[in-house]
Amino acid sequence: DDRRVVEEMARRLSPALVPMARVREAGSRTASLVPFTVDDEAHVAALTEVLAEHDEAILRAFVQDEAAVAYPGLRRQLAEQTRRGVVHPVFLGSAAHGAGVEDLLAGIDELLSGARGDPDAPVSGRVFKIERTASGERVAYVRLFAGTLRPRERVRVGGAEAKATAIRVFAPPGAPRGGVVVAGGMAAISGLGTVRVGDAIGDPPAGNDEPTRFPRPTLEAVVFARQAEASGRLHAALAQLADQDPLIDVRQDDTRHEISVSLYGEVQKEVIQATLERDYGIVADFRETTIVCIERPARMGEADEIIRAKTHTNITGRSSPLSENPFRATLGLRIEPAPPGSGIEFRHDVEVRLVPLYLFKTLETFATQMASYVHEALTEGLAGWQVTDCRVTMTDCGYAAPGTGAADFRRLTQLVLMSALERAGTWVCEPLSDLTLEIPASTAPGVVAALGRLGGRVRGQFSANGLSTVNAVLPVARVRQLQNQLPGLSMGEGILETRFGGYQPIGSDPPRRPRSSPSPLDRDAWLASLAKRG
Repeated sequence: DDRRVVEEMARRLSPALVPMARVREAGSRTASLVPFTVDDEAHVAALTEVLAEHDEAILRAFVQDEAAVAYPGLRRQLAEQTRRGVVHPVFLGSAAHGAGVEDLLAGIDELLSGARGDPDAPVSGRVFKIERTASGERVAYVRLFAGTLRPRERVRVGGAEAKATAIRVFAPPGAPRGGVVVAGGMAAISGLGTVRVGDAIGDPPAGNDEPTRFPRPTLEAVVFARQAEASGRLHAALAQLADQDPLIDVRQDDTRHEISVSLYGEVQKEVIQATLERDYGIVADFRETTIVCIERPARMGEADEIIRAKTHTNITGRSSPLSENPFRATLGLRIEPAPPGSGIEFRHDVEVRLVPLYLFKTLETFATQMASYVHEALTEGLAGWQVTDCRVTMTDCGYAAPGTGAADFRRLTQLVLMSALERAGTWVCEPLSDLTLEIPASTAPGVVAALGRLGGRVRGQFSANGLSTVNAVLPVARVRQLQNQLPGLSMGEGILETRFGGYQPIGSDPPRRPRSSPSPLDRDAWLASLAKRG
């Protein structure tokens, strides 16, 4: 019932709507669309009236002589006001047989043309998608905001230079596809090396120095190949997908020989499954989806390991008989809580003379490398989850030239930091969703009651025009239950929007995640696993 739907949109969203077609035999299998044209007097009159609300010239012409308002001029004004977001064309279509798709694509091309940048300015763009050719070469899909890029030209990509060996410019159906992409255009570009989604091409786009940062995935599922002989190829394929797409995070458990994929939702599983079968010839299945928690330090903890020492001595001076430090380096680390959402901060508080400059050249390079070791060591905490929202300070350092290597500091970071974390303790925190529910006002009490039963907290609620909007917070683990209950609770008219809402500590019996390798706290098993890996 297209008329009822448009009326409902006008009531709930905006009255400035312009339907672009009418439906024949609505609701039947033979339903079809008839796009409005200049000959549809009612459409022209409605279009003129909506546009006149935001353009006095159209209003004056319409008042003086309705017939004097030229239709081509109205279409230009429709495009201009659509781009400004003050008028909203409504395209209709059939999900059953695709009627209306071509009209929609043509409307996007006409009414939502992107702003053109300066073609003579320095090249500036962003990679928004990565594909691979049959030979494994990466093809970057790029939106160019400024400048002009031609085949065989060199351009800066993610801090390094690369040569655009081939360029295929996107163009509307039937239009010629050129080999030169200019400001405002999009193209598939080959030859950019290890480019990733989100990389800047040339100068970072103005006002957007960093690519969009997505919150950490809150779900994960074990993925496995139906055919055992494809298991090795599965891991390689998933690693390749994760390298291309920042929304895919792969974790391998060497003990159980399982591969887990972090997810943002159930649909992503279907996309990954279809991609594996289409692009890699691997038929894969997923086990049940589970939530991904994090760990935060509960308090301050510190530890150290002294080079050649046969006992372990913590920073407070207490000694305990442990195994000899197996690495040719000294390292002291302190970990302490930081504000929620702050991530991992690394600091160093050591004298330059204690730093092996023959290895790292400068103190800054050493600090950067140590920060990467810290991030790696905090991938799995005491309960097996990623540790975050913490501050790690290097309090001691030492080496024995020329025998000390970078690997000594890398491994020692894992050993010392886990000991410090054990003294600090951690809180396991579950992910939350910020919810916005739009429901018929008469159904609001039942929906709010269901939120309470699922452990949600209502933050606000208001009603207008027979609709209620409810803002709430709900553990991610229970969002799926709410989605399943909502149609029945809201007479099929409920709309649910979810956003990442942070984390909250789990008070009792927090879930544990099996580690992918032995913990450094079990020194013998951990050292044995290092020996196996070489």
